[in-house]
Amino acid sequence: MFKKLFKQTAIYGLATVLPRMFSFLLVPIYTELLPKAEYGKVSIIFSWMIFFNVILAYGMETAFFRFYNKEPDPKKVIETTTVSIFWSTLAFLLLALLCRHNLADWTGIDQQYIQYTIWILVFDALVIIPFSNLRAKQRPIYYALIKIGNVVVNLLLNLFFLIALPKVAAANPSGLLANCFFENFQIGYIFISNIVASLLTFLLLFPDYLRIKWQFDLDLWKRMMKYGLPILVAGIAFAINEQFDKILLGKLLPEDIADAEVGVYSACYKLGLFMVLFRTAYTLGIEPFFFSHAGKENATQTYATITKYFVIFGSFILLFVIVFADLLKYIMIRDASYWEAMKVVPLIILANFFLGIYTNLSVWYKLIDKTYIGAYISIIGAIITLVVNFLLIPTLSYYGSAIATILAYGSMMLISYFLGNKYYPIPYDKKRIGGYLGLSILLSILSFYFFRENYYVGIGLLLLFLYFIYHNEKDTLTRIMKRKSN
Repeated sequence: MFKKLFKQTAIYGLATVLPRMFSFLLVPIYTELLPKAEYGKVSIIFSWMIFFNVILAYGMETAFFRFYNKEPDPKKVIETTTVSIFWSTLAFLLLALLCRHNLADWTGIDQQYIQYTIWILVFDALVIIPFSNLRAKQRPIYYALIKIGNVVVNLLLNLFFLIALPKVAAANPSGLLANCFFENFQIGYIFISNIVASLLTFLLLFPDYLRIKWQFDLDLWKRMMKYGLPILVAGIAFAINEQFDKILLGKLLPEDIADAEVGVYSACYKLGLFMVLFRTAYTLGIEPFFFSHAGKENATQTYATITKYFVIFGSFILLFVIVFADLLKYIMIRDASYWEAMKVVPLIILANFFLGIYTNLSVWYKLIDKTYIGAYISIIGAIITLVVNFLLIPTLSYYGSAIATILAYGSMMLISYFLGNKYYPIPYDKKRIGGYLGLSILLSILSFYFFRENYYVGIGLLLLFLYFIYHNEKDTLTRIMKRKSN
């Protein structure tokens, strides 16, 4: 069972990690070619996109997995969710194009970029259910190939438009490619690259729309919406927790520095991506597993064991990234003017780790069909995010946003744990989980705030933590090694 889970998580992780690794290449390109203010504008646009991605999915992705494993006829689930997402996305496209002027005024984003964003959102929404279908049918390799292909296309087009095309146009101003080059259009090229990549992904998965009978089960849809709408609320709250700080920075700081502050914060925020990768890959593999394993006799013990090993791996990633953060910045953020925001990196990595632990702890309300509790928890996190951002941004700028993020995710983690003990008790190994988490935080503080860039001490702290893991888990490791030898 664990072997199968690890295999699927590894493949889904590959589908997540490789694209994100490719996107790493874009961070040094963007920060090198774009002024801080321009990069800040791009970050704000992508933050708004996260909100609309959540709205266009309206909880149907998680509802799909729940009902796919629950209903006697999974085909009805596929057809009903596909029809629902298709027509709601088409309605959004028409409404958004009609209101693009108002959206531009409301968000403060150029109308041209609004149009690009609408099409990206539409193509991404139309592949939600085809991708979910691949995961439900346990076809992780095909899923991974399409996901990786999407980002490769996006990366290559970014490299072409931002680096190659200007050189070609300068070398041959009368050439055909020179007609495709426009001065000061870097942001436009970034979004055109995304549109093409999203369109190609949609075309690859379009056959899914031809295979279904386009039948719509209204009763099933109502039950799925009842299950999914709280997840939509939770998703919006999550989007607030993850992205609204950049939007608020743009609104609450003085206009002459706002975009630049968003730019440096967003660039250094990317160093927390290693924890995001781990958390996202894990979630993709674990969510279908949790639902399919829910009826087994040892389910709660399995969930407890999985959570412990998630904390072990996550604690090591936390310490590793913080120890080497100042080396990673040379690779990812080549413009030293962005480095002023490095002080947020430990907070952002730890915040994302708390979110990963919350993902583990939140399995209970999904399994007992009380997703509204998850919505309440997320709303509490969003309220903390908004209140702390409003209080701290005027005086602490982006450091206040980082504090808000860690307080929000930490609160959500603790609330989910205590409520889970009440509604769906799981026998977590609290002593060891707390030990790994506490020690990794302590060693991270020592490394970043007392021995920063002293890699002799940093590597020593890593080795100390690895020994602590070995000392506590040596019985399990010994059993694994014996199985390997047999």
